[in-house]
Amino acid sequence: MTNLFSSLWPDYSAGRFFCELTAQRPDAGPVPHLLAERLKSIGLDALRARASAAETDLIDLGVTFTVYSDAAAIDRILPFDCIPRVLTAREWDLMERACIQRVAALNAFLGDIYTKGRVIKEGVIPADLVYGNANYRPEMQDFPVPYGTYAHICGIDIIRDEAGKFRVLEDNARTPSGVSYVVENRHLMLRTFPDLMAGIKLRPVDDYGRRLRAAMSEVAPEGTDDPQVVLLSPGIYNSAYFEHVFLAREMGVPLVVGADLVVENERVYMRTTNGLKRVHTIYRRLNDDFLDPLVFRPDSMLGVPGLIGAWRAGKVAIANAVGTGVADDKAVYAYMPRIIKYYLGEEPLIDNVDTHICREAEGLKYTLDNLDRLVTKPVGESGGYGITIGPRASKAELDASRAAILANPENWISQPMIGLSVAPTLAEEGIGARHLDLRPFIITGRSSWVLPGGLTRVAMKRGSLIVNSSQGGGSKDTWVLAEDFGKGGVQ
Repeated sequence: MTNLFSSLWPDYSAGRFFCELTAQRPDAGPVPHLLAERLKSIGLDALRARASAAETDLIDLGVTFTVYSDAAAIDRILPFDCIPRVLTAREWDLMERACIQRVAALNAFLGDIYTKGRVIKEGVIPADLVYGNANYRPEMQDFPVPYGTYAHICGIDIIRDEAGKFRVLEDNARTPSGVSYVVENRHLMLRTFPDLMAGIKLRPVDDYGRRLRAAMSEVAPEGTDDPQVVLLSPGIYNSAYFEHVFLAREMGVPLVVGADLVVENERVYMRTTNGLKRVHTIYRRLNDDFLDPLVFRPDSMLGVPGLIGAWRAGKVAIANAVGTGVADDKAVYAYMPRIIKYYLGEEPLIDNVDTHICREAEGLKYTLDNLDRLVTKPVGESGGYGITIGPRASKAELDASRAAILANPENWISQPMIGLSVAPTLAEEGIGARHLDLRPFIITGRSSWVLPGGLTRVAMKRGSLIVNSSQGGGSKDTWVLAEDFGKGGVQ
């Protein structure tokens, strides 16, 4: 920490971790110091009072998510931290290009495995890792999609290690959630902390809804002058229902459930008070299995009978495409550097975290020999569930992890424990260092656009590395500086 930061915040310490505010970044210019000075002048008591008012705002606005495992408090707000995370213009330029590169490779990979399968035939990735994947959908074989776009909305989870280097932690190509918090967090800052933001030029985040609708219109069936887009939700009991409402409003499109739609003559219609109205594009927030009971789960009451047939006939578009879950499988993730090289002829602009695949003998042996030093993850889980952090696990937890891996090696990967970067966070003890990650959101129609900043998730518990909302994590506003303050390089 610089002397100036030490004088402003003598009790703040990032320890051995890279700090997103106090680390030396010449291209950040005066913004980190200015932000620290403003936070100091506001004072802890006023910060706490304003932060409490901001969280009350979230409750009043209904900005909640559902935790099904907690019967005592099903609906929760995502804890909001009022101290923003700052990314420089040059850091964002790297991240934006890396996300576009990665989504291009993901879409090329999906297009290949559902058509010619060259990537498998040429030995880049094992066949059983694709065809044996629970998210592989044979119904998608030889199913053309406009512009080769399968993952229209993608979230890439990115972390920064102890040295300040960005690394990709995970791909989310099915139904990535959390973008509503990116926009709402910015609105909260503007309402509650305008003095922190005064005079600082930031990249805006309000364009997401317009960009999303434009992409949904681009992939609509040909010959449609004014496509009708809808957002298909599982309904009010879904954990992300607030986000569904938010996105439909931001796009200016109807929010529907399966019962609102009907298929006639391979065309999809929406029931309205004026009769049936044609639907051209469906942004679905419904898992593959529940989309069409005639094709997938026959007991699904959430989907639309005949929907996949209408899609295959080219009479409607669905985003994201069915079967994209293969691309965000944690085992497939380990092959992403090879996949990027294979399809794009490029090295990844941001590297993966080193990953050991337990389905492979070498990866399994290494994992079992080093359980106490590694983080083990089930490939089919999300939300932070099933993870064992070796260096922090008890002997009983390590034994349970070993048994689970041996019982089903194909379901596990392991990675070294990365010292996630930290940022100043309003905590019980004052302003403390808390670990965080970042989820940029990429929209793809004909081309890709990345929402400036993305969702910064923060582990609100001291020392915790689990940032997922379902595990007690919160979020911050992510500031992408609109000005480039120097000639210094990116970490």
